[in-house]
Amino acid sequence: MKLAMEAAEESLRLHAGGDVLFPEKIVQIFDDDTQERINCLPATFRSKKVCGVKWVSVFPRNPVLHGLQNLSAVIILSEIEHGFPIAFMEGTLCSNIRVGAMGGLAAKYLARPDSESIGFIGAGEQAKMHLIAMKTALPGLKHCFVAAKTAEEEAQFVAEMGPILSDMEVEGAETDLKKATCDADVIVTATTAQAPLLKADWVKPGAFYSHVGGWEDEYAVAKQSDKIVCDDWETVKHRTQTISRAYKDGELADSDIHANLVDLILGRKPGRETDAERTYFNAVGLAFVDVDIAHAMYERAMEAEKGFDITIQEKMIFEHPELKDWVRL
Repeated sequence: MKLAMEAAEESLRLHAGGDVLFPEKIVQIFDDDTQERINCLPATFRSKKVCGVKWVSVFPRNPVLHGLQNLSAVIILSEIEHGFPIAFMEGTLCSNIRVGAMGGLAAKYLARPDSESIGFIGAGEQAKMHLIAMKTALPGLKHCFVAAKTAEEEAQFVAEMGPILSDMEVEGAETDLKKATCDADVIVTATTAQAPLLKADWVKPGAFYSHVGGWEDEYAVAKQSDKIVCDDWETVKHRTQTISRAYKDGELADSDIHANLVDLILGRKPGRETDAERTYFNAVGLAFVDVDIAHAMYERAMEAEKGFDITIQEKMIFEHPELKDWVRL
C-alpha cells in the first residue's frame, strides 16, 4: 500500500506537470438502470516511456445474483520506444489498491494526524482495502467499526481484517450505520447502494470522510463540510456521486469545492488547517493513477523475479512454415 500511495502521489505530480497523455475513456454501458459496463482507460507517462491501458468491467449485481465480485480488470503495459507490450497483468488488485491508495493519500492531507477511530458503511473489498490504506496513512488508528447490510458480512470483514491489523480492534456494528460512524475520526462509505446512507448528524466536527461509491450520503454531509476535495472536480461533477447530484440539483456550486487533491500535494491550497474542520474527499477514479501503480507493481515484480514470460508472436506471419497448410481460399 505504501508503494501504491507513493506511485499515486507521483502520478498526480507528473500529470500536473504535463508528463501524462490521458485521453478520454471509452465506456460501454449495457444496462442504464444497473450501470453494468466495461470501460477502456488508457494513459501514457512520457518520462517513464510506458503506455498502459486498463480494461475494467463493473457489474454491480454480480454479488447478489451470481455470488461473484462486481469488478474485474486486466492491465496491459507497453514500452513506447518500439511499441511492444512488456506486461499483461490481472488488474482487479491494482484497481482496488488505487481506490484505497487515493483515500489514504487524501487522509494524509485532510484527516487529523492523531485520528484513532475509523467507521465504515460497507464491508466489501473496497472497504477492506481502504482500511489498510487508512492505517498506512494514519498509523495511530486503533479502533474500527464496520456496518454492513448483514451481520454475516460484518463478521467476514472482522475475520479477514483482524489478523492483518493485529494492533487494531475491529468489530461489527450489528448493521447499525449510526453506531459505526457517529464517533469516528475517519468515515468511509464503500457501497454499491444508491441512497443517502450517511447522515450529516453522524459526522462529528474534526472528522474526515472518504466517499468511495456513488450516492452514499445526504447532501448535507457535503454542505456542512469545511473543505470538499476531489481527485478531479471537473470529472466528478459530470458523474453520479453525491456531490455530482448535488451540483446538478443546484445544491453545490463550483466555488464550494476547495481543491483537487493535487493542489494539496503541490501546496497550491491548504489541507486540514484546524482540528475542528470537517473534511470531505470524493474520488471518481483517474486511470493514469492505475497505470502508474501498475508500472510500480511491474517493476517490483521484475526485481523479485516474479511472473512468467509469455510469447505473443513467435514468428512474423508469413515466416510460419506451416502457413501453406493453414490457408484455405
